[in-house]
Amino acid sequence: MAASTGPPIQLVAIDDEPESLELIEDALTQPDLEVLTASSPEEGWDLVRRRNPEIVLLDLMMPRIGGMELLEKIVEFDPGIDVVLLTGHYSTESAVEAIQKGACDYLTKPFSPVLLRGRIDKLLLDARKRHHAVELEGELLEASRFENMVGRNPQLLEVFSRIRRVAPHYRIALVTGATGTGKELVAQALHQLSPVASKTFAVCNCSAVVETLFESELFGYVKGAFTGATQDHIGLFEYASGGTVFLDEIGDMPLATQSKLLRVLQNQEIQRVGSPAVRKVDVRVVAATNQDLKTMIADKRFREDLYYRLSMVELKLPRLADRKEDLPLLEQHFLERFARQYNKPMRNLSRRAQALLSRYSWPGNIRELENVLGNACMMAQGDTIDVRDLPQPLREQTPQAGGDEENPTSMAEMEHQHACRVLEWMGGNKVRTARALGISRATLYRILGEDHPDPDDQVPESITGAES
Repeated sequence: MAASTGPPIQLVAIDDEPESLELIEDALTQPDLEVLTASSPEEGWDLVRRRNPEIVLLDLMMPRIGGMELLEKIVEFDPGIDVVLLTGHYSTESAVEAIQKGACDYLTKPFSPVLLRGRIDKLLLDARKRHHAVELEGELLEASRFENMVGRNPQLLEVFSRIRRVAPHYRIALVTGATGTGKELVAQALHQLSPVASKTFAVCNCSAVVETLFESELFGYVKGAFTGATQDHIGLFEYASGGTVFLDEIGDMPLATQSKLLRVLQNQEIQRVGSPAVRKVDVRVVAATNQDLKTMIADKRFREDLYYRLSMVELKLPRLADRKEDLPLLEQHFLERFARQYNKPMRNLSRRAQALLSRYSWPGNIRELENVLGNACMMAQGDTIDVRDLPQPLREQTPQAGGDEENPTSMAEMEHQHACRVLEWMGGNKVRTARALGISRATLYRILGEDHPDPDDQVPESITGAES
Protein backbone atom coordinates (compact mmCIF):
# COMPACT_ATOMS: atom_id res chain seq x y z
CA MET A 1 0.00 0.00 0.00
CA ALA A 2 1.06 3.55 -0.74
CA ALA A 3 1.97 5.67 2.23
CA SER A 4 -0.71 8.08 3.37
CA THR A 5 0.05 11.75 3.73
CA GLY A 6 -3.13 12.64 5.63
CA PRO A 7 -4.26 11.89 9.19
CA PRO A 8 -4.31 8.19 10.16
CA ILE A 9 -7.41 6.17 9.39
CA GLN A 10 -9.24 4.98 12.50
CA LEU A 11 -10.33 1.38 13.06
CA VAL A 12 -12.34 0.20 16.08
CA ALA A 13 -12.21 -3.49 17.03
CA ILE A 14 -15.01 -4.72 19.35
CA ASP A 15 -14.62 -8.22 20.80
CA ASP A 16 -15.09 -9.72 24.26
CA GLU A 17 -12.11 -12.07 23.72
CA PRO A 18 -8.80 -10.35 24.69
CA GLU A 19 -6.73 -12.71 22.52
CA SER A 20 -8.73 -11.69 19.43
CA LEU A 21 -8.10 -8.01 20.14
CA GLU A 22 -4.36 -8.71 20.59
CA LEU A 23 -4.24 -10.57 17.27
CA ILE A 24 -6.01 -7.70 15.51
CA GLU A 25 -3.65 -5.09 16.98
CA ASP A 26 -0.54 -7.10 16.09
CA ALA A 27 -1.73 -7.90 12.56
CA LEU A 28 -2.85 -4.39 11.63
CA THR A 29 -0.21 -2.17 13.22
CA GLN A 30 1.05 0.33 10.61
CA PRO A 31 1.94 4.05 10.60
CA ASP A 32 -1.21 5.36 8.88
CA LEU A 33 -3.77 3.28 10.82
CA GLU A 34 -4.91 3.93 14.39
CA VAL A 35 -6.37 0.77 15.95
CA LEU A 36 -8.72 1.28 18.91
CA THR A 37 -10.09 -1.67 20.88
CA ALA A 38 -13.08 -2.32 23.12
CA SER A 39 -13.73 -5.51 25.10
CA SER A 40 -17.48 -4.99 25.53
CA PRO A 41 -20.29 -3.92 23.18
CA GLU A 42 -21.18 -0.95 25.40
CA GLU A 43 -17.59 0.32 25.40
CA GLY A 44 -17.33 -0.29 21.66
CA TRP A 45 -20.55 1.59 20.88
CA ASP A 46 -19.36 4.54 22.95
CA LEU A 47 -16.03 4.49 21.10
CA VAL A 48 -17.76 4.46 17.70
CA ARG A 49 -19.94 7.42 18.62
CA ARG A 50 -17.01 9.44 19.97
CA ARG A 51 -14.44 8.68 17.27
CA ASN A 52 -16.63 7.93 14.22
CA PRO A 53 -14.05 5.56 12.69
CA GLU A 54 -13.80 4.58 9.04
CA ILE A 55 -13.72 0.82 9.84
CA VAL A 56 -15.20 -1.35 12.60
CA LEU A 57 -14.33 -4.99 13.30
CA LEU A 58 -17.26 -6.44 15.24
CA ASP A 59 -17.59 -9.81 16.96
CA LEU A 60 -20.96 -11.43 16.27
CA MET A 61 -21.41 -13.22 19.59
CA MET A 62 -21.09 -10.95 22.65
CA PRO A 63 -22.96 -10.72 25.96
CA ARG A 64 -25.82 -8.24 26.53
CA ILE A 65 -25.71 -6.69 23.03
CA GLY A 66 -25.31 -9.03 20.07
CA GLY A 67 -23.18 -8.21 17.06
CA MET A 68 -26.19 -7.96 14.72
CA GLU A 69 -27.93 -5.47 17.03
CA LEU A 70 -24.77 -3.38 17.35
CA LEU A 71 -24.27 -3.56 13.57
CA GLU A 72 -27.71 -1.99 13.05
CA LYS A 73 -26.91 0.78 15.54
CA ILE A 74 -23.59 1.56 13.84
CA VAL A 75 -25.16 1.65 10.36
CA GLU A 76 -27.95 3.88 11.67
CA PHE A 77 -25.36 6.17 13.29
CA ASP A 78 -23.23 6.46 10.14
CA PRO A 79 -23.90 4.31 7.07
CA GLY A 80 -20.50 5.29 5.69
CA ILE A 81 -18.62 3.18 8.27
CA ASP A 82 -17.28 -0.12 6.87
CA VAL A 83 -18.28 -2.86 9.34
CA VAL A 84 -16.67 -6.31 9.21
CA LEU A 85 -18.35 -9.02 11.29
CA LEU A 86 -16.22 -11.67 13.03
CA THR A 87 -17.67 -15.00 14.14
CA GLY A 88 -16.57 -18.44 15.25
CA HIS A 89 -19.88 -19.98 14.10
CA TYR A 90 -20.27 -19.38 10.36
CA SER A 91 -23.59 -19.92 8.64
CA THR A 92 -24.80 -18.79 5.23
CA GLU A 93 -27.96 -17.35 6.79
CA SER A 94 -26.07 -15.14 9.26
CA ALA A 95 -23.65 -13.98 6.54
CA VAL A 96 -26.53 -12.96 4.26
CA GLU A 97 -28.31 -11.27 7.17
CA ALA A 98 -25.15 -9.34 8.05
CA ILE A 99 -24.70 -8.09 4.48
CA GLN A 100 -28.38 -7.12 4.25
CA LYS A 101 -28.07 -5.13 7.48
CA GLY A 102 -25.10 -3.16 6.18
CA ALA A 103 -21.93 -5.15 6.89
CA CYS A 104 -19.31 -4.97 4.15
CA ASP A 105 -17.54 -8.26 4.99
CA TYR A 106 -17.82 -11.38 7.13
CA LEU A 107 -14.81 -13.29 8.54
CA THR A 108 -14.79 -16.65 10.32
CA LYS A 109 -12.62 -17.24 13.40
CA PRO A 110 -9.92 -18.30 13.71
CA PHE A 111 -8.48 -16.18 10.89
CA SER A 112 -4.84 -15.78 9.93
CA PRO A 113 -3.10 -12.39 10.27
CA VAL A 114 -2.36 -12.52 6.52
CA LEU A 115 -6.04 -12.98 5.64
CA LEU A 116 -7.09 -10.20 8.03
CA ARG A 117 -4.49 -7.78 6.64
CA GLY A 118 -5.56 -8.60 3.09
CA ARG A 119 -9.24 -7.83 3.80
CA ILE A 120 -8.51 -4.69 5.80
CA ASP A 121 -5.98 -3.39 3.24
CA LYS A 122 -8.77 -3.24 0.66
CA LEU A 123 -10.93 -1.21 3.03
CA LEU A 124 -7.99 1.06 3.87
CA LEU A 125 -7.40 1.68 0.18
CA ASP A 126 -11.05 2.70 -0.24
CA ALA A 127 -10.87 4.92 2.85
CA ARG A 128 -7.75 6.67 1.54
CA LYS A 129 -9.47 7.23 -1.79
CA ARG A 130 -12.39 8.83 0.05
CA HIS A 131 -9.98 11.02 2.05
CA HIS A 132 -8.28 12.04 -1.18
CA ALA A 133 -11.64 12.76 -2.80
CA VAL A 134 -12.55 15.02 0.14
CA GLU A 135 -9.25 16.88 -0.27
CA LEU A 136 -9.92 17.31 -4.00
CA GLU A 137 -13.48 18.48 -3.27
CA GLY A 138 -12.03 21.08 -0.89
CA GLU A 139 -9.66 22.30 -3.58
CA LEU A 140 -12.49 22.36 -6.12
CA LEU A 141 -14.68 24.27 -3.67
CA GLU A 142 -12.00 26.94 -3.25
CA ALA A 143 -11.61 27.18 -7.02
CA SER A 144 -15.39 27.45 -7.42
CA ARG A 145 -15.93 30.33 -4.99
CA PHE A 146 -16.63 33.78 -6.38
CA GLU A 147 -17.55 36.66 -4.08
CA ASN A 148 -19.47 34.45 -1.59
CA MET A 149 -21.11 32.47 -4.41
CA VAL A 150 -20.27 28.87 -5.25
CA GLY A 151 -20.71 26.94 -8.48
CA ARG A 152 -19.24 25.38 -11.61
CA ASN A 153 -22.43 25.29 -13.68
CA PRO A 154 -21.79 26.85 -17.13
CA GLN A 155 -24.70 29.29 -16.76
CA LEU A 156 -23.41 30.44 -13.40
CA LEU A 157 -19.83 30.74 -14.64
CA GLU A 158 -21.11 33.02 -17.39
CA VAL A 159 -22.80 35.17 -14.72
CA PHE A 160 -19.50 35.34 -12.80
CA SER A 161 -17.68 36.38 -15.98
CA ARG A 162 -20.21 39.11 -16.74
CA ILE A 163 -20.01 40.44 -13.18
CA ARG A 164 -16.22 40.79 -13.52
CA ARG A 165 -16.58 42.65 -16.82
CA VAL A 166 -19.51 44.86 -15.79
CA ALA A 167 -18.68 45.78 -12.17
CA PRO A 168 -16.01 48.45 -12.89
CA HIS A 169 -18.30 50.35 -15.28
CA TYR A 170 -22.02 49.84 -14.59
CA ARG A 171 -24.36 52.50 -13.22
CA ILE A 172 -27.59 50.47 -13.38
CA ALA A 173 -28.07 46.69 -13.42
CA LEU A 174 -30.99 44.26 -13.24
CA VAL A 175 -30.66 40.82 -11.62
CA THR A 176 -33.40 38.29 -12.34
CA GLY A 177 -34.01 34.78 -11.11
CA ALA A 178 -36.31 32.66 -8.97
CA THR A 179 -36.66 33.11 -5.24
CA GLY A 180 -33.55 32.06 -3.32
CA THR A 181 -31.15 31.89 -6.28
CA GLY A 182 -28.77 34.47 -4.77
CA LYS A 183 -29.73 37.80 -6.34
CA GLU A 184 -28.54 39.86 -3.38
CA LEU A 185 -25.15 38.09 -3.53
CA VAL A 186 -24.84 39.20 -7.16
CA ALA A 187 -25.68 42.77 -6.15
CA GLN A 188 -23.05 42.64 -3.41
CA ALA A 189 -20.49 41.25 -5.87
CA LEU A 190 -21.18 44.08 -8.32
CA HIS A 191 -20.67 46.57 -5.49
CA GLN A 192 -17.53 44.90 -4.10
CA LEU A 193 -15.85 44.80 -7.51
CA SER A 194 -16.83 48.36 -8.41
CA PRO A 195 -14.80 51.55 -7.81
CA VAL A 196 -17.18 52.42 -4.92
CA ALA A 197 -16.60 49.20 -2.94
CA SER A 198 -15.58 51.16 0.15
CA LYS A 199 -18.79 53.20 0.10
CA THR A 200 -22.30 52.41 1.35
CA PHE A 201 -24.28 49.41 0.10
CA ALA A 202 -27.92 50.13 1.03
CA VAL A 203 -30.78 47.64 0.64
CA CYS A 204 -34.49 48.28 0.11
CA ASN A 205 -36.79 45.25 0.10
CA CYS A 206 -39.65 46.60 -2.03
CA SER A 207 -42.01 43.74 -1.08
CA ALA A 208 -41.75 44.74 2.58
CA VAL A 209 -42.44 48.50 2.22
CA VAL A 210 -45.98 49.83 2.71
CA GLU A 211 -47.11 51.56 -0.50
CA THR A 212 -47.79 54.91 1.18
CA LEU A 213 -44.27 54.99 2.64
CA PHE A 214 -42.28 54.24 -0.52
CA GLU A 215 -41.38 57.82 -1.36
CA SER A 216 -40.41 58.64 2.22
CA GLU A 217 -38.19 55.54 2.41
CA LEU A 218 -36.43 56.18 -0.89
CA PHE A 219 -36.30 59.97 -1.11
CA GLY A 220 -36.76 61.19 2.47
CA TYR A 221 -39.00 63.98 3.76
CA VAL A 222 -38.82 67.41 5.37
CA LYS A 223 -40.19 68.53 8.70
CA GLY A 224 -43.94 69.14 8.52
CA ALA A 225 -44.42 67.18 5.29
CA PHE A 226 -47.09 65.07 7.03
CA THR A 227 -48.41 64.32 10.49
CA GLY A 228 -45.56 62.92 12.57
CA ALA A 229 -42.78 64.44 10.44
CA THR A 230 -41.15 66.31 13.32
CA GLN A 231 -37.74 66.64 11.66
CA ASP A 232 -36.01 66.26 8.31
CA HIS A 233 -35.24 62.69 7.27
CA ILE A 234 -32.90 61.58 4.50
CA GLY A 235 -34.00 58.76 2.22
CA LEU A 236 -32.13 55.72 0.99
CA PHE A 237 -30.70 57.41 -2.10
CA GLU A 238 -29.19 60.30 -0.15
CA TYR A 239 -27.90 57.89 2.51
CA ALA A 240 -26.15 55.77 -0.11
CA SER A 241 -24.90 58.65 -2.27
CA GLY A 242 -21.43 57.74 -3.48
CA GLY A 243 -22.21 54.03 -3.14
CA THR A 244 -24.81 51.49 -4.27
CA VAL A 245 -28.57 51.09 -3.73
CA PHE A 246 -29.99 47.58 -4.03
CA LEU A 247 -33.73 47.52 -4.81
CA ASP A 248 -34.85 43.98 -4.07
CA GLU A 249 -38.10 42.78 -5.67
CA ILE A 250 -38.48 45.86 -7.86
CA GLY A 251 -41.63 44.30 -9.34
CA ASP A 252 -43.48 45.08 -6.09
CA MET A 253 -42.82 48.84 -6.40
CA PRO A 254 -46.00 50.91 -7.02
CA LEU A 255 -46.37 52.58 -10.43
CA ALA A 256 -46.35 56.07 -8.90
CA THR A 257 -42.98 55.39 -7.26
CA GLN A 258 -41.65 53.81 -10.46
CA SER A 259 -42.00 57.12 -12.30
CA LYS A 260 -40.02 58.93 -9.59
CA LEU A 261 -37.38 56.21 -9.61
CA LEU A 262 -37.01 56.66 -13.37
CA ARG A 263 -36.13 60.33 -12.80
CA VAL A 264 -33.45 59.33 -10.28
CA LEU A 265 -31.94 56.90 -12.75
CA GLN A 266 -32.00 59.43 -15.60
CA ASN A 267 -30.91 62.60 -13.80
CA GLN A 268 -29.42 61.42 -10.45
CA GLU A 269 -31.83 63.81 -8.72
CA ILE A 270 -34.31 63.34 -5.87
CA GLN A 271 -36.89 65.48 -4.09
CA ARG A 272 -37.74 64.90 -0.46
CA VAL A 273 -41.44 64.54 0.32
CA GLY A 274 -42.84 68.00 1.15
CA SER A 275 -39.99 69.93 -0.48
CA PRO A 276 -39.69 71.41 -4.00
CA ALA A 277 -35.88 71.47 -3.73
CA VAL A 278 -33.99 69.20 -6.08
CA ARG A 279 -31.05 67.37 -4.54
CA LYS A 280 -28.24 65.75 -6.47
CA VAL A 281 -27.16 62.19 -5.64
CA ASP A 282 -24.48 59.94 -7.07
CA VAL A 283 -25.51 56.29 -6.76
CA ARG A 284 -25.21 53.03 -8.60
CA VAL A 285 -28.47 51.08 -8.65
CA VAL A 286 -28.92 47.31 -8.75
CA ALA A 287 -32.53 46.10 -9.02
CA ALA A 288 -33.67 42.50 -8.60
CA THR A 289 -36.86 40.57 -9.19
CA ASN A 290 -38.20 37.03 -9.36
CA GLN A 291 -41.12 38.16 -11.52
CA ASP A 292 -41.48 38.38 -15.30
CA LEU A 293 -41.29 42.14 -15.85
CA LYS A 294 -42.30 41.86 -19.52
CA THR A 295 -45.55 40.17 -18.48
CA MET A 296 -46.06 42.88 -15.87
CA ILE A 297 -45.52 45.53 -18.56
CA ALA A 298 -48.20 43.89 -20.72
CA ASP A 299 -50.52 43.91 -17.69
CA LYS A 300 -49.77 47.63 -17.08
CA ARG A 301 -48.20 46.86 -13.69
CA PHE A 302 -44.64 47.90 -14.56
CA ARG A 303 -43.37 50.85 -16.59
CA GLU A 304 -41.82 49.87 -19.90
CA ASP A 305 -39.43 52.84 -19.92
CA LEU A 306 -38.20 51.91 -16.42
CA TYR A 307 -37.62 48.30 -17.51
CA TYR A 308 -35.47 49.37 -20.47
CA ARG A 309 -33.51 51.72 -18.23
CA LEU A 310 -32.90 48.96 -15.66
CA SER A 311 -32.12 46.19 -18.14
CA MET A 312 -29.17 47.90 -19.83
CA VAL A 313 -27.18 45.26 -17.91
CA GLU A 314 -29.22 42.15 -17.05
CA LEU A 315 -27.92 39.12 -15.15
CA LYS A 316 -30.14 36.04 -14.96
CA LEU A 317 -29.51 33.39 -12.31
CA PRO A 318 -30.34 29.70 -12.89
CA ARG A 319 -32.49 27.67 -10.52
CA LEU A 320 -30.78 25.11 -8.30
CA ALA A 321 -32.80 22.42 -10.13
CA ASP A 322 -30.97 23.47 -13.31
CA ARG A 323 -27.52 23.23 -11.72
CA LYS A 324 -27.72 20.01 -9.69
CA GLU A 325 -24.03 19.37 -10.48
CA ASP A 326 -23.24 22.17 -7.99
CA LEU A 327 -25.05 20.44 -5.09
CA PRO A 328 -21.93 18.72 -3.63
CA LEU A 329 -20.00 22.00 -3.70
CA LEU A 330 -22.85 23.92 -2.09
CA GLU A 331 -23.31 21.23 0.56
CA GLN A 332 -19.64 21.41 1.51
CA HIS A 333 -19.72 25.23 1.44
CA PHE A 334 -22.64 25.38 3.89
CA LEU A 335 -21.25 22.58 6.10
CA GLU A 336 -18.02 24.53 6.55
CA ARG A 337 -19.92 27.71 7.35
CA PHE A 338 -22.27 26.13 9.90
CA ALA A 339 -19.45 24.11 11.47
CA ARG A 340 -17.73 27.43 12.27
CA GLN A 341 -20.98 29.12 13.29
CA TYR A 342 -22.12 26.35 15.65
CA ASN A 343 -18.60 25.28 16.67
CA LYS A 344 -19.38 21.69 15.68
CA PRO A 345 -17.00 19.33 13.84
CA MET A 346 -19.28 18.81 10.82
CA ARG A 347 -17.40 16.69 8.28
CA ASN A 348 -19.78 15.56 5.55
CA LEU A 349 -23.16 14.14 4.58
CA SER A 350 -23.85 10.43 4.45
CA ARG A 351 -24.26 8.91 1.01
CA ARG A 352 -27.98 8.33 1.51
CA ALA A 353 -28.48 11.93 2.69
CA GLN A 354 -26.68 13.18 -0.43
CA ALA A 355 -28.87 10.95 -2.58
CA LEU A 356 -32.02 12.32 -0.91
CA LEU A 357 -30.91 15.91 -1.46
CA SER A 358 -30.09 15.20 -5.11
CA ARG A 359 -33.61 13.84 -5.74
CA TYR A 360 -35.32 16.91 -4.27
CA SER A 361 -36.66 19.64 -6.60
CA TRP A 362 -35.52 22.61 -4.41
CA PRO A 363 -38.35 25.08 -5.12
CA GLY A 364 -36.72 27.50 -2.65
CA ASN A 365 -33.35 27.14 -4.42
CA ILE A 366 -30.07 28.00 -2.62
CA ARG A 367 -31.79 29.62 0.34
CA GLU A 368 -33.87 26.51 1.00
CA LEU A 369 -30.73 24.34 0.80
CA GLU A 370 -29.00 26.70 3.24
CA ASN A 371 -31.92 26.49 5.68
CA VAL A 372 -32.09 22.68 5.41
CA LEU A 373 -28.36 22.22 6.06
CA GLY A 374 -28.31 24.82 8.83
CA ASN A 375 -31.09 22.97 10.62
CA ALA A 376 -29.43 19.61 9.97
CA CYS A 377 -26.11 20.83 11.42
CA MET A 378 -27.92 21.82 14.60
CA MET A 379 -29.74 18.49 14.83
CA ALA A 380 -26.82 16.16 13.97
CA GLN A 381 -25.24 14.42 16.95
CA GLY A 382 -22.04 13.34 15.23
CA ASP A 383 -19.89 14.91 12.55
CA THR A 384 -21.91 13.43 9.67
CA ILE A 385 -25.38 14.54 8.56
CA ASP A 386 -27.67 11.61 7.82
CA VAL A 387 -31.25 11.35 6.56
CA ARG A 388 -32.61 11.41 10.12
CA ASP A 389 -31.14 14.91 10.57
CA LEU A 390 -33.01 16.37 7.58
CA PRO A 391 -36.42 18.10 7.89
CA GLN A 392 -39.49 15.87 7.77
CA PRO A 393 -40.99 17.33 4.54
CA LEU A 394 -37.78 16.54 2.69
CA ARG A 395 -37.53 13.02 4.14
CA GLU A 396 -41.09 12.30 3.06
CA GLN A 397 -40.78 13.56 -0.51
CA THR A 398 -42.14 11.31 -3.23
CA PRO A 399 -40.86 11.01 -6.80
CA GLN A 400 -42.58 13.34 -9.26
CA ALA A 401 -43.38 11.92 -12.68
CA GLY A 402 -46.46 12.68 -14.76
CA GLY A 403 -48.93 15.48 -15.17
CA ASP A 404 -51.86 14.88 -12.83
CA GLU A 405 -52.60 16.37 -9.43
CA GLU A 406 -50.32 13.89 -7.67
CA ASN A 407 -47.51 14.13 -10.23
CA PRO A 408 -47.14 17.67 -11.58
CA THR A 409 -44.93 18.32 -14.57
CA SER A 410 -44.35 22.07 -14.36
CA MET A 411 -42.11 23.78 -11.80
CA ALA A 412 -45.06 26.03 -10.81
CA GLU A 413 -47.22 22.97 -10.04
CA MET A 414 -44.41 21.36 -8.04
CA GLU A 415 -43.85 24.57 -6.08
CA HIS A 416 -47.58 24.91 -5.35
CA GLN A 417 -48.04 21.32 -4.18
CA HIS A 418 -44.86 21.35 -2.08
CA ALA A 419 -45.87 24.67 -0.46
CA CYS A 420 -49.34 23.24 0.32
CA ARG A 421 -47.79 20.15 1.96
CA VAL A 422 -45.41 22.21 4.10
CA LEU A 423 -48.28 24.59 5.00
CA GLU A 424 -50.26 21.59 6.24
CA TRP A 425 -47.28 20.33 8.28
CA MET A 426 -46.95 23.81 9.80
CA GLY A 427 -50.58 23.80 10.93
CA GLY A 428 -51.62 26.42 8.39
CA ASN A 429 -49.17 29.05 9.69
CA LYS A 430 -47.86 30.89 6.64
CA VAL A 431 -45.03 32.67 8.47
CA ARG A 432 -43.52 29.38 9.66
CA THR A 433 -44.16 27.84 6.23
CA ALA A 434 -42.30 30.67 4.48
CA ARG A 435 -39.43 30.33 6.96
CA ALA A 436 -39.23 26.55 6.38
CA LEU A 437 -39.17 27.05 2.61
CA GLY A 438 -36.63 29.87 2.80
CA ILE A 439 -38.90 32.39 1.05
CA SER A 440 -40.83 35.54 1.99
CA ARG A 441 -44.53 35.58 2.77
CA ALA A 442 -45.16 37.63 -0.38
CA THR A 443 -43.63 34.86 -2.49
CA LEU A 444 -45.55 32.17 -0.56
CA TYR A 445 -48.84 33.96 -1.31
CA ARG A 446 -47.93 34.08 -5.00
CA ILE A 447 -47.10 30.34 -5.04
CA LEU A 448 -50.39 29.57 -3.26
CA GLY A 449 -52.30 31.80 -5.68
CA GLU A 450 -53.46 34.19 -2.95
CA ASP A 451 -53.50 37.94 -3.65
CA HIS A 452 -53.58 39.28 -0.09
CA PRO A 453 -52.23 38.20 3.30
CA ASP A 454 -54.59 36.23 5.50
CA PRO A 455 -55.73 38.62 8.30
CA ASP A 456 -55.74 35.68 10.72
CA ASP A 457 -52.08 34.94 10.00
CA GLN A 458 -50.42 37.78 11.87
CA VAL A 459 -47.35 36.18 13.46
CA PRO A 460 -44.54 38.78 13.08
CA GLU A 461 -42.39 38.23 9.98
CA SER A 462 -38.84 37.21 10.88
CA ILE A 463 -37.39 36.63 7.42
CA THR A 464 -34.87 39.22 6.29
CA GLY A 465 -33.64 39.96 2.79
CA ALA A 466 -36.91 38.42 1.60
CA GLU A 467 -36.34 37.64 -2.04
CA SER A 468 -32.68 37.86 -2.92
